[in-house]
Amino acid sequence: MSSQLETIAPGGVHRTDVCIIGAGPVGLFAIFECGMLKLDCHVVDALDMVGGQCTALYPEKPIYDIPGYPQVEAATLIDRLAEQAAPFKPNYHLGQQVTTLTPGQDGRWLVGTDKGTTIDCRAVLVAAGCGAFGPNKPPLDGLGEYEGKSVHYLVRRRQDFAGKRVVIAGGGDSAVDWAISLSEVAERVMVVHRRAKFRAAPESAARLDQLAKDGVIDMVVPYQLAGLEGENGRLSGVKVATLEGEEKTLPADALLAFFGLAMDLGPIASWGLNVEHHHVAVNPATMATNVPGVYAIGDIATYPGKVKLILCGFAEAAMAVHAIHPLVHPGEALHFEYSTSRGVPGA
Repeated sequence: MSSQLETIAPGGVHRTDVCIIGAGPVGLFAIFECGMLKLDCHVVDALDMVGGQCTALYPEKPIYDIPGYPQVEAATLIDRLAEQAAPFKPNYHLGQQVTTLTPGQDGRWLVGTDKGTTIDCRAVLVAAGCGAFGPNKPPLDGLGEYEGKSVHYLVRRRQDFAGKRVVIAGGGDSAVDWAISLSEVAERVMVVHRRAKFRAAPESAARLDQLAKDGVIDMVVPYQLAGLEGENGRLSGVKVATLEGEEKTLPADALLAFFGLAMDLGPIASWGLNVEHHHVAVNPATMATNVPGVYAIGDIATYPGKVKLILCGFAEAAMAVHAIHPLVHPGEALHFEYSTSRGVPGA
């Protein structure tokens, strides 16, 4: 469904209640929350599709911590969120990067994009995830020759690795989750990490450990990447080494390097927001930034005790939209109602 969304052509001035910057999972749920409180919204995203990292980086990655879904693929989650938002007829401006944020009249904001679009809104809700992002790459000689052929930083289709010998490097959730998932289709999965402890969800780390004990996955610990072997962009082996310099070569057809994303807030960094380590500081009670009328939710937002989970971003979206309501409808009492009793207006 997310690939069939109607988008607005670039250009022109559009007046609305809320401008949501970012169409990832948290931004999509914010559309639903706005709709439930009768707030109209326009949504801008630099990608030409909704879903953010879930769509661009790992559409087939299984996610295990979404309430009500013991397991759901990222692309499926995005489809469900887009379907949930659809009754409120959101206005999507995709393939456009927000470049400017300037004060308008009567406390409103003018959000401008690189395609000449201007959105005149009462409140801005930044749900831009990591901002502009790109993979942190391992410092290996000749890496560029193999990128996109045998070396990858994301998995778009699990089946692309069927029957292959796959080396996975990294110690976070992506490395652990894909090791578990690809062990079902690959000829062999080898996990390279510099220590035995992984920075992943405990349940996932436990599954990885059990698969290793069962001989399904090879744990190459404590090692780190040291080099690539092959020709014409096709790997034949991945060299690894201990901190003491002991080396060995792992026969491999593919290397998946999961060393996280390099964050760049881009134009957001110039908007006068309080920025802490590439994140926007907010009041956790309202998700308000230091700039009146501007809010931030999801991975881009930071506050004491912040937990970077999609489900936390959903809760932040609800809090932010409730805080925005009196800006759009001053003096109007907001009587909270559960969706079970109220239903979904317009559905």
